[in-house]
Amino acid sequence: MELLFLGTSSGVPTKSRNVTGIALIESTGKDWYLIDCGEGTQHQILRTHLSLNSLQGIFITHVHGDHCYGLPGIIGSAAMNGRTHPLTITAPSEIIDWFEVTKACTQLRVPFEIEFVRTETIPKFDIGQFSVAVTKLSHRVDSYAYSFQELYATSSLNTEKLVLAKIPQGPLWGQIAKGIDFEHEGKPILASDYIIRAKPKKIIIAGDNDMPALLKEECENAEVLVHESTYTYDVVKSSGNSYGHSYAQLVAEFAESVKLPNLLLTHFSARYQFDENQSPSIADIREEAKRYYSGNLYLAEDFSRYCVEKSGLLSIVD
Repeated sequence: MELLFLGTSSGVPTKSRNVTGIALIESTGKDWYLIDCGEGTQHQILRTHLSLNSLQGIFITHVHGDHCYGLPGIIGSAAMNGRTHPLTITAPSEIIDWFEVTKACTQLRVPFEIEFVRTETIPKFDIGQFSVAVTKLSHRVDSYAYSFQELYATSSLNTEKLVLAKIPQGPLWGQIAKGIDFEHEGKPILASDYIIRAKPKKIIIAGDNDMPALLKEECENAEVLVHESTYTYDVVKSSGNSYGHSYAQLVAEFAESVKLPNLLLTHFSARYQFDENQSPSIADIREEAKRYYSGNLYLAEDFSRYCVEKSGLLSIVD
C-alpha cells in the first residue's frame, strides 16, 4: 500500500503546503481512501493521478476546519463528475451533522449513496482491502487515529528457488502463482513451496494528539505511524502550552520506545519555513526527531508518496 500526502500544514496553508489531507492507496487496483480533507484538498487531488470515482472512503479525524472544510467540495465535485456508486464517510458525529446541514442549506445534490459511520460508535470494521481500527486521542476536541491493516497478505514467487528447481519460466510459473499444484518431469510440484507470503501491512494515521502514548497498543505489529509534529520542544516550552498538539521530541521518543520501524511526521506549523536556510525551518523538526528516534524517519511534503516495501520499510516513490 502507498501513502500520498495532499497537505502537510497545520491550521492554515502556506505557499508550499496545503492543510491536512492524506491519500491511502490499496496495494492492487486503483481504489484509494482519503484521511482528512482540509480546504483546497480537491485542488490538490487534481494535481495527482487520483480519481474521485475510485475513492472508496473518507475518514475524518476531528472537527477542526483544517481537517474537514474540504469535504462538501469533494462530494460536490464527485457528483458533478458523474459518480454513481456508494461512498463511505467515517467521521465524528459532529462532522456528519454539519455535512447534512451544509448539504441542505446549499442544495447540494448527491446522486450516489453515502454511508455514514460515526467514529465514536464503532471500534473496528472492514472496508475494501483493509481492517480499520479506531483509537481515541488527546486533543482540544475529540480526535481519533485510524489504523489500516491489510486483510490479505501479498505474495510473490520465489524466483530463485524456481530457477534452482529447474522449473521453466512461463505457464508453469503462472500456475504456481495461482496456487495450482502439478507434476513436472515426474515430480510433484507444490505451489506453496515456491510462494513467498508477506505478512499483512499495517499503517496508523493519527489526528491531532498531544499524547502519542495512547497509541502504544495499536502500534504493536505496525509498520508505519503517521503523526503530527506541529512544533519543536522549544516552542511548547516557551509558550507553556501545546494547544493539544505534539512536538518532534515527544513523538520521536514514543516511536523509539515501541520500536516502530517507520515514523512519518506531518502537520507542521506555518512558522517552520520550507527553506531550510531560514529559521525556524522544517530542519529544526527533523533534527529534533533524529536525536530521539533511530528508526526510518520521514518528514512529509505535499505530493510526497511513500510505499511500504515487503521488508516492512517505508520508501519514497519517485
